[in-house]
Amino acid sequence: MRAAVVNGFGAGFDVEEIDIEEPRGREVLVDIKASGLCHSDLHFAETNFGMEPPMVLGHEIAGVVAGIGPEVTEFSVGDHVVGSLVQFCGACVACLSGDTVRCAHPEATLRAPDEPPRLSRRGEPVLAAMGTAGFAEQALLHENQLVGIDPAVPFAEASVLGCGTITGAGAAINSAGVRPGQTVAVIGLGGVGLNVISGARLAGAARIIGIDLNDEKLELARAFGATDVVNGRDGDVVAAVQQLTDGGVDHAFEVIGRKDTALQAIAMLAVGGTASLIGIHGAGSTIELDPNDFLRWQKKVQGVYMGHANIKRDIPFYASLFLQGRLNLTDLISVEIGIDDLNEAYDQLRTGRTARSVITRF
Repeated sequence: MRAAVVNGFGAGFDVEEIDIEEPRGREVLVDIKASGLCHSDLHFAETNFGMEPPMVLGHEIAGVVAGIGPEVTEFSVGDHVVGSLVQFCGACVACLSGDTVRCAHPEATLRAPDEPPRLSRRGEPVLAAMGTAGFAEQALLHENQLVGIDPAVPFAEASVLGCGTITGAGAAINSAGVRPGQTVAVIGLGGVGLNVISGARLAGAARIIGIDLNDEKLELARAFGATDVVNGRDGDVVAAVQQLTDGGVDHAFEVIGRKDTALQAIAMLAVGGTASLIGIHGAGSTIELDPNDFLRWQKKVQGVYMGHANIKRDIPFYASLFLQGRLNLTDLISVEIGIDDLNEAYDQLRTGRTARSVITRF
């Protein structure tokens, strides 16, 4: 099959022919119809976060079940599915409590070391990164990483449910627990940031401020529920937010992964406010904080991973909201591309001009 392989950090994506195994045990073979370009895949392609080339990245996938292993109970050939990088065993205390993103044994979704790799090239292993390896014609996943969805959801829109939506909307609804009437600021209006706005709107936030450097994204944020927008090039972002909210917001979400914007998120909080850090920072980066600032103003900072989602619950929920017209997924898709356009599309993503590019031609 054709797949975009990372052969070295910073070397880009090489579209090549590689081999994929038949499903074993609880594995499901999926014909991929759409694969979203998340910024985190770019981080993993350029920096060593513990995954070694050669590898196939891509974790926002939607497609059709093409084959199932003998122990699969949840899916049948022909089912429409969404894949996610959330790997969970289903048997540990966290999983049994519903906190699958905190699973103690995510490795249970992978093949054992003595089994043949799911992906290979000329007989040598190729890492199926995050258990999804979605930048390819097919993917072989454990059934715990897949969720069945209504076939009425188009594949491109379905693909963003697996990461961008559950991370962004989930950050507002699950992680931060935004309540009706509260105020929210979102720094960084890519695919995840726009989904944070959607989640805050669904949660009943009274004021939602979108912050970015790109005027087109600021205008797009209004289509997702932003009541106000601030261009970071126009001056002091923190002062602008404090003026709009008479002192600061109850919740600030940083979706870029930069020290300066993370500090802005903390500084723009009202008394008792919470800053949720979502964006991936560079390896070794640090942030210095004044503890007295937190004591006096009762601020909180939390890291958010995958919107504290339970994918088996949350992905079908967001899919149903989309079909009801209550969740905007269509405007997240900036452009549909072919797999051969992957490097160019990531160059565009670096500029900050696109929300989500989605591979729909393999």
